[in-house]
Amino acid sequence: MVDGVGGNRLEWQAVPVGVRAVVEAALGSGVVRAVNQRGGFSPGLAARVRLADGRGVFVKAAGRALNPVTTDLHRREAYVAARLPATVPAPRLLWWHDDGDWVVLVFEEVAGHQPTLPWQRADWHRVHAALVGLAEVLTPSPVEANPINADGDDFSGWRSLAADPALAARLDPWSRANLDRLAELERRWPAAAAGETLLHGDPRADNLLLTAEGVVFVDWPQAAVGARWVDLLCMLPSVAMQGGPDPAETWRTSPLARGADPDAVNAVLAAVTGYFAHSALLPAPRGLPRLRDFQRAQASPALAWLRSRL
Repeated sequence: MVDGVGGNRLEWQAVPVGVRAVVEAALGSGVVRAVNQRGGFSPGLAARVRLADGRGVFVKAAGRALNPVTTDLHRREAYVAARLPATVPAPRLLWWHDDGDWVVLVFEEVAGHQPTLPWQRADWHRVHAALVGLAEVLTPSPVEANPINADGDDFSGWRSLAADPALAARLDPWSRANLDRLAELERRWPAAAAGETLLHGDPRADNLLLTAEGVVFVDWPQAAVGARWVDLLCMLPSVAMQGGPDPAETWRTSPLARGADPDAVNAVLAAVTGYFAHSALLPAPRGLPRLRDFQRAQASPALAWLRSRL
């Protein structure tokens, strides 16, 4: 089992003095304690922060030098979080700052904890029910967001591997033997994933908080509009990798999968699996040393599920 922890979080004291001063001025109180949270692969700050006046907030911050993709993701998350309806179980965005280099997001603090890993059956049932409820609340999408298939090359792992024989040689025997077939199936994912539901885009254990009232979904930069079943499909490989149920078992009984076109499911699953298989063979991105291990671990159950469906 591989947990979703990059292990490289920036500490509050390492944020530039000027940025810290802007945050404290906006909050109207100084920071007396900042405790980074486990989970996620951002190299930036992600901390529960206690203020001198006793309030608690959650702060995310990153600068371009750490990882330029992270700052772009923070900007996207600010856009989505500011527009989510109150009925969506997500932290409320209180304030955000963008000086062109550093991006800071301040959210309400949520009293909750990530699911215990390996997955406990009761926790998974709670999360699955919450995913079903989330799709209901977010269909049709209440936020103007890009369709998930806006760029068909977002998922092009098998095609990239087919164009790179040296990299493809490192695949398992079944994937190598079926590479052309998988690349062709992957091409169909944009039409297959189309829909009218606002998707979280990256649901997994480290993007969830279990609370006394239910489940809160955090980290929304990947939000996009698509088929209501896509979030569940994307999440199941990570659940299996972290000790949860077999993806096929959940899919057979989930209300989210009911009525989904099997050919469309196969195309999206092929695209997701290809993304993991290809990404796992690439060098680690700057500031994200554990990401490839996490992607490699998800590739295995995703591939097993895809093979069983084909």
